Parts: sequence; structure tokens; C-alpha cells
Amino acid sequence: MTAVAAAQPAPNVVDPRTARKVTLAGCVGIFAELYDNGIFGFMAGTLGVVFFPDASNAVQVQLVFLGYAVSFFFRPLGGIICGHLGDRIGRQRMLVFVIMLISVATAAIGMLPTYASIGIAAPVLLILLRVLQGFSVGGEASGAMSFLAEHAPEGKRGLYTSYAQIASFLSLLTGTLIAAGMTSGLGSDAMESWGWRVPFLLAIPLGVAGLYIRKRISDTPNFNRLREEGGLSKNPLKEAFTSREHRRAMLLALFIPLMNGSGYYVLFGYMPTFMSTELHFSKVQGLLVTSASLVAISLAIPFMGRLSDRIGRKKVLSGAAIAMAALGIPCYLLIGTGNVALAVLGASIMAIVFAGHTGVIHILLVELFPTRVRYSAYGLGYNVSSALFGGTAPLLMTYLIAQTGNVNMPAFYAVITALGTLIAVSRVTDKAHLPLRDK
Repeated sequence: MTAVAAAQPAPNVVDPRTARKVTLAGCVGIFAELYDNGIFGFMAGTLGVVFFPDASNAVQVQLVFLGYAVSFFFRPLGGIICGHLGDRIGRQRMLVFVIMLISVATAAIGMLPTYASIGIAAPVLLILLRVLQGFSVGGEASGAMSFLAEHAPEGKRGLYTSYAQIASFLSLLTGTLIAAGMTSGLGSDAMESWGWRVPFLLAIPLGVAGLYIRKRISDTPNFNRLREEGGLSKNPLKEAFTSREHRRAMLLALFIPLMNGSGYYVLFGYMPTFMSTELHFSKVQGLLVTSASLVAISLAIPFMGRLSDRIGRKKVLSGAAIAMAALGIPCYLLIGTGNVALAVLGASIMAIVFAGHTGVIHILLVELFPTRVRYSAYGLGYNVSSALFGGTAPLLMTYLIAQTGNVNMPAFYAVITALGTLIAVSRVTDKAHLPLRDK
């Protein structure tokens, strides 16, 4: 009996003050990272004019989203390197590093010479800086979510990690409102002349704030306990690949996030461009519809996180996938009416449905892996998924719409990815009510 009891995972005991401090650190960092990454998509139309002035409007947008997509293929590399170091030397150190990296890369975009100044070198430099952003975000998501989950009190892991997702969508909302406000207030000429730089330069104060907070926190109880026991893995990713259980979990981490492609990257990142180029809304109207849906999802996420703590992750994720498959096409038809109020309704319904996915997915992925390999294995599976099905989604949508002339392609993509997520979730063993494993 004693041996069995000793083998059980140890539940976390975290005082509320420490939990709040850690949650703030995780959320501020996520906010800065996702703002820096998301502002590129919101400024796609203006960036196309600045960096690809000789192309047509449609080609400009495609080229910018190609640069957007390229960075995602460096996310797995960021996940591998940062994950390896995070499992070896600690989560906190890597989270400090990644926020420094993306803040510098984003601010540098705001300082780039334009195509008119240095020709083809301008878009080349733009894409290189997007690569650095992609590498950084690859190390952020799995690191920050593991950090929050490993600090969270038992029975509240879903709620605590959902706060980071609220921060991510509030960062998108901030970027949307800044882009909408500046576009409306300055006009196209001023935005293309100098205004486009301002949203990127805001990375500097955001990065300083995130860096200050993250440097003042300690590593997680799970990691510290494992280090004290001498239980850290020397090569966590190799260990993950040599275990049948971990290989299966990484495969699930690849396919469970499918809905992110149609949700996070299309419904929010691509929507303003889609509405202005394909549905003939003004740029400001497209950004405001996206803003309304971001408010809706930010309000819904903590309820989904808390619900998953009560009834389990699988039930919430499965319900969200079924609802998206059923409502995706009707909601996009509402957006396609050209009426702003109906577009807000359709986008907001989809946002609330998607909250059941995005508010729960990360804690489910955290719970698939033990502390020894969590940062590495979770980071690789999730970032490969983001590269294949997320970052390419806006580019895929613009291509399919151009080839078919059918503006409902995002709706079909929403249904397909929801069904894919539903199938993958059905293969998961729910661990919502068990302590996190260290080994």
C-alpha cells in the first residue's frame, strides 16, 4: 500500500497570493506575445501596400499572408529548442527569453525601411523578422501554459490556464482597436506613410512590462520538485519519442487543435481582411465586427475553463466541436449579408462556440504529458499543428476564394476542422480530475 501511495502524483498546494502573481506573469507575457504576433495580420492590407507596392491588391494581401504563414513553420523549431531547455533548466528562464526575442523582432518591424527606400530587401527583412516572431511564439504557448498549469491549485487548472487565453484574445482586441482607430483617424495615406509603424513600436513598452514581471517569479512546484529529486530528463524530446504513450499523446496534440485553424487564425486573424476584400465592408467595419467577437469570446472563456474543471475537458471540447460543425455555415452566411449588425451576431456566436475549444485545449494538452517532457513534447505537437493548419489558413482561404470565387470557403473550413477536432478528442483519456504527473 505504501509503495502504491508513493507512486501517485503529488497534488499542488499553492497559496492564493502566489497563484495570482504567477497568473499575472503568464497573462502579461501571453498578451505581449500574441499582440506582437497578431498585429501583423491586422495590418495586412497596409503592409501589402508598403512592402509590395508593384503588385495588385489581391496579390499584395496574398504576399503578406505568405509572410504570415512562413513564420509558423519556425514555430516547431522554437518549440523544440525552448522546450528542451525549458524541461532541462526551467520554464521561467525560457519565458523571459522568448518575450525578449519577440519584443525586439516586433519593434524592429516598426523600424524597417520600406520597399520605396531599399527595394526587395524590405520584404526580405520583414519575413526574416517574422521568422524570429514565429520561433518565439513556438516557445511561448507550451511554456506559458505548462507554467500556469503547474502552479495552479488542484481543481482549478482549467480556470487558471483559461485566463491566459483571455489575455491572448484581449491582445488581439487591443491590436484590432488600435488598427481600426488609426486607420479611421489617420486615413490610408498617413497609415501607409508612417502610421503603420506605431502598432509595432508598441511592442517596446509591452515587452518591458512583461520582462519585468516574468523576471520576478520563481519556477513551478512540479519542476522544482523534479529537479530536487534528480528526476529531470537529459533529453526530453528523445525520451518522448521512445515512449509509445508519449508518441500517441504528441499525435493527439497535433490533431486536437485543428479547430484553431478556423477559429483563432481565420475568425479573428483573417476576418478583417476577408470582410474588406471579399465582402466589401470597409476596413473599419471589418475590424469592429472582429472587435465585437473578441469581446464575446473573452467573456465566455473563463466559464468554459471552469466548466471543464467540473465536467471534464472532453465534454466541453466535444460540445464546442459539434456546435461549430452545426453553426459554422449559418454564422458565415450572416456575416456575408453585408449588414454590420448581422455580421456582429454571426461572428459573436462563432466566438462563443470557439471559446469551448480555445479555453480548454491547452490544459488538456498539458495533462497529456508528465513534467519531465511536458514543455518539449507538448510544444512540438502543438506547434506543428499550428504550422500545418493554423498559420497557413489565411493564405489557404485567399487562394481557395480566388480559385473558386466562393466566399464561403471559411465556413466550410470551420466545419471540416471542427469534425477533425471531434474525432481526435474522442481518443483522449480525460485527466481533469487527476493531479499532474511529474514522471
